Amino acid sequence: MPRLLLICSLLLCSVSLFAQSERVTRRDRDSEDNVQRIYSYDNLPPRQLVDCPTAATLPRASFDFQVRTSSNGSLVGQTTIGLHRRFMVGMSYGGEKVLGDEKADWYNEMQFMVKYQMITETLYMPAISVGYEGQGYGRYFNDFERYMFKSKGFYAVTSKGYRTYKWSSGLHAGIYYSLEDDVDKDDDVSVFLGTDLQLQNDLLLVAEYDLALSDNRDTERSGKGWGYLNVGIRWIFSERLEIGFDMENLMGNRNDTKNPTRGLRITYLEFF
Repeated sequence: MPRLLLICSLLLCSVSLFAQSERVTRRDRDSEDNVQRIYSYDNLPPRQLVDCPTAATLPRASFDFQVRTSSNGSLVGQTTIGLHRRFMVGMSYGGEKVLGDEKADWYNEMQFMVKYQMITETLYMPAISVGYEGQGYGRYFNDFERYMFKSKGFYAVTSKGYRTYKWSSGLHAGIYYSLEDDVDKDDDVSVFLGTDLQLQNDLLLVAEYDLALSDNRDTERSGKGWGYLNVGIRWIFSERLEIGFDMENLMGNRNDTKNPTRGLRITYLEFF
């Protein structure tokens, strides 16, 4: 019951080379004391693609709640807070079989995240952020002490936004070191690439390719060495509410399943 109350509280509480760079967010052009209160992909780029982070952070004095589903009826609730226009922290908790008629199998620990934007995006320079993300997704294998899709652990990521005519987009690249290597001993540093494409002011497509070099030992609970190709679509349903649909592992990079993982996510953004 305490775990159920905890997750309930969480639920409550690229592109043209000649294009002019435009997705330097409006909140970065204002002073730190001003807060941009319009939620759109033009002024608030995605902070996460599917599983991979971007260099974007929450505006100062804002917070969001996200709920996302994954394989085996798993559900994860996460909340993040923008303490500064370059710095955000968060925590998450969830479990498997939360959806359905079986008894929920809650994860053993709450996970935490932190992200700091070291360099802000300018007309010619990309944004660069460093951070830590302890939350993995999908099934949790107790015998291997890891999630189906490993958490990113410590990472560094760079992002650059562009705008051509009425289309805006972003390119993202990063490296990470996952800490979920105690059993499989696969502790390689890995790389990911991603992109987002704004179709309208309230509709966004995202895609990422994670080389998953720390998940290629070809065991019964690991990837096959092909990497993970994930895609998703995001829709700002209202000024504060975002709804998304994800397809993960499109290349079939798993020994324990041949089908892509499908998931929904709902994100609510608010300001203090």
